[in-house]
Amino acid sequence: MAATAELSQYDRAKSAAERAAIDASCRGPVLFFASAAVLWLLVGSLLALVASVKLHSPYFLTGTAELTFGRARMAHLQAVALGWATLASMAACLWQMCRLSRAELPYPKLLYLAGALWNVGVCIAVFGVLLGAGQSVEWLDAPPAAAPFFVTGLGIVSAWVVAVFRRRREAHVYVTQWYIFGAVFWFPWLYLVAQFVIFWMPVTGVVQPIVNWWFGHNVLGLWFTPIAVGTAYYLIPKIIGRPVHSYYLSIIGFWSLALFYAWAGMHHLIGGPIPAWLATASTVGSMMMIIPVLAVAINHHMTMLGHFHRLRYSPALRFTVFGAISYTLVSFQGSLMSLKWYSETAHFTHYIVAHAHFGAYAFVTMILFGLFYYMVPRLTGREWVSSRLIRVHFWCTSIGITAYVVGLSVGGWWQGVMMNNPDVPFARIVLYTQPHLLGRSLAGALLTVGHLAFAVSFAANVGGWGQRRSSGPTLFAQPAGQKA
Repeated sequence: MAATAELSQYDRAKSAAERAAIDASCRGPVLFFASAAVLWLLVGSLLALVASVKLHSPYFLTGTAELTFGRARMAHLQAVALGWATLASMAACLWQMCRLSRAELPYPKLLYLAGALWNVGVCIAVFGVLLGAGQSVEWLDAPPAAAPFFVTGLGIVSAWVVAVFRRRREAHVYVTQWYIFGAVFWFPWLYLVAQFVIFWMPVTGVVQPIVNWWFGHNVLGLWFTPIAVGTAYYLIPKIIGRPVHSYYLSIIGFWSLALFYAWAGMHHLIGGPIPAWLATASTVGSMMMIIPVLAVAINHHMTMLGHFHRLRYSPALRFTVFGAISYTLVSFQGSLMSLKWYSETAHFTHYIVAHAHFGAYAFVTMILFGLFYYMVPRLTGREWVSSRLIRVHFWCTSIGITAYVVGLSVGGWWQGVMMNNPDVPFARIVLYTQPHLLGRSLAGALLTVGHLAFAVSFAANVGGWGQRRSSGPTLFAQPAGQKA
């Protein structure tokens, strides 16, 4: 027994040393991507507030052409989608792939170049849009000059993720690696095809909006979604100290996502001048997405079963579980929205805005927040400086996004009902939506407060102001037995 205990202690020490070496190899590049992501989150939050206020107070900042609603809203999308969410996703891919492959990051200095190129592209996108050089293509609003920076930066990151996977020392391929590997293959393909077909050698007529929504919808479903779902598969078992409920169920979820999601984007064009078979195929793909969503929901719930009390202890788990639940709800909502009778009311209303934020924020961003709270202390070796700031961040963002989604969903639905009634004057509809738009701004302000608290915590941790971290739990009391 003594020999076994000594061997076990030796194995734990060896494993801890291995993880420390892996973290040291990717510390610089991952924190570089993460720091830039947090900065763009703040920029995007300010632009979002400007755009939101203008919807119910149109004379706000009227003397500045660069801050008109159209430009501010487009720039906000560039800052949060390409700046915050994509850079944070790249950091997530690199760190988790290294950890799960038990391999150190090769040639990490070249990733600084990738991060710098991507940030130059985001600067061109955000400030180019504000200066009037944006493109009138949803999700591809950036000026053409930004594309080479995005392509090069994304290509380097994708190649490095593949390189780490090929150098893996762990024979078993965990489900998170499947999702990351899929994401770094799908996103470059999506972006290159969309740039080529829409800008470089543009197709004509109705094919352009088809390609546009094929790209726009799949950015969420085949880039952000795999990374966020894969991150939840990593964090939940890791934090609570038990294996995922069913590995085979997780693989079913992955392959059904890969098979069905690419068909789903065309339901945004229902009622438009597109072939009827294309809209119908999109509806079928959207309804079939119930399969991977149920697979993920069952797996996450069964893994957490009996451990929900640990939400009191772990800030990373709080954000992750909030995001995982949101994924289930927003996915079912998306399937409903693909139905023609449902779309007749919801389409062209603020309901669509609520749905977009439900997916991109309540699901993706909340899980990325959870990853940061778990990952950053392990990279810096320091504790978070304030539990109060983390609580402010969680409650402001969770309450803020809930109020945002519920308020705009209710207001948008009744907006659609009234728009379909020829007896209701349009001016009355505008007046009806004003309180909901004011609520949107208040919810956005609450989200911004949470982002500021998060940014302060992050800067303090990276700046070395926190206490030195020991093995095990970091800030809140957690059950024993968790690996560092």
